[in-house]
Amino acid sequence: MNLADTDTQNATSPTTALPVVAVPGVEAWHVESNVVPMIALSFTFEGGAAQDPEGKAGCAQMLARLLDEGAGDLTSDAFQERLAARAIELSFHAGPDALGGSLKMLLKHADEAIDLLALALAKPRLDPDAIERVRAQVMAGLRYQQNDPGVMASRRFFKEAFDGHPYARPSSGTIESVAAITREDILAMHARLIGRGRIKVAAVGAIGAEALAEALTRAFGTLPEAGALTAVPRTQIKELDRKIVVDLDVPQSVIRFGMAGIPWRDPDFIPAYVLNHVLGGGAFTSRLFQEVREKRGLAYSVGTSLVSHRSAAMIWGYTATKNERVGEALSVIGDEIGRLITEGPSDEELQKAKDYLTGSYALGFDTSTKIAHQLVQIAFEDLGMDYIARRNAMVESVTQADIRRAAARTFADGKMLVVAAGRPVGL
Repeated sequence: MNLADTDTQNATSPTTALPVVAVPGVEAWHVESNVVPMIALSFTFEGGAAQDPEGKAGCAQMLARLLDEGAGDLTSDAFQERLAARAIELSFHAGPDALGGSLKMLLKHADEAIDLLALALAKPRLDPDAIERVRAQVMAGLRYQQNDPGVMASRRFFKEAFDGHPYARPSSGTIESVAAITREDILAMHARLIGRGRIKVAAVGAIGAEALAEALTRAFGTLPEAGALTAVPRTQIKELDRKIVVDLDVPQSVIRFGMAGIPWRDPDFIPAYVLNHVLGGGAFTSRLFQEVREKRGLAYSVGTSLVSHRSAAMIWGYTATKNERVGEALSVIGDEIGRLITEGPSDEELQKAKDYLTGSYALGFDTSTKIAHQLVQIAFEDLGMDYIARRNAMVESVTQADIRRAAARTFADGKMLVVAAGRPVGL
């Protein structure tokens, strides 16, 4: 069937996601929209960098970077030329818990785009010259990052926070680990990750459900069942109440700090999300922005986010300041966390946070690609197809009691792990 000839007259609302039954082992959500003649596809396979073999950190990311470096009978150059000739956008990525990708194409080129995706997933060439080229690119980037205080602070933070756990390893690997990865390692990773049974897909655009089911069967139907994954044990952030310095000769220190978090699937995630917005997630309105930047001029940027991995969660913060003012900046951050523990946010702060989080939510759905990415993430977390419809009501229902409960689970006694890359004075 030519996808460009499919009937899309009975399109549903762009906010309505419907399931599509395609090949077994592939869970798919669909939003049909005829605003423009294009289709955006997002997909994710369970299992990412946490599955890297011991001493081979960076293997999953190497695989992701190599999937479009030639497939089947097409060399790397030929494959890229086919994509470029039809303005097809295909990319792959690997995070701690998943390897995923995205595909965007005009409706008239959808058949060729789907065929190229299927080829990349099922029959990547993994040619030795492509492997060495990608390896050289990765290692060049890693060498450059050795002088980047932000990268060095982040890496040391995760190394200490999750010592002995797969999350302690950098997803992109190290110079030594990337050098040790073989073609056989990459082939084994492909067999474990790329397969049916653990794949979530979201498709948005000018395609009907029947045509989409056929396209997904072509894209993923020839894949074997995915291999067994190594169990990744649940863990939590360690080394709280510890401050670590990564010595770099730079005029200001880059700071990373973290506390316990709440995972996305937990009933207290939404209260913790609102609490984080009050503390440091609200850009110009957050307490940390006001106290650290606006009132004291200690930093240009400061903020926090709620990080939820499959097997761990944390509140993760960042800032940067002059070496001689690191102690003062951390003291202000600690004081604001302490105030939220003892006093909580004011009723006005809480309402403003809820108003912003509900009012801005739609901005994450203003393009087909964004909608597809949001849907596949929701599917990956098993939040339910109606999550988008429920989400704002859950935010609106957060009470001061919910905030106190979330604060007790995250901030605890205010202790946090701090890593500063630079030459901070008095830390």
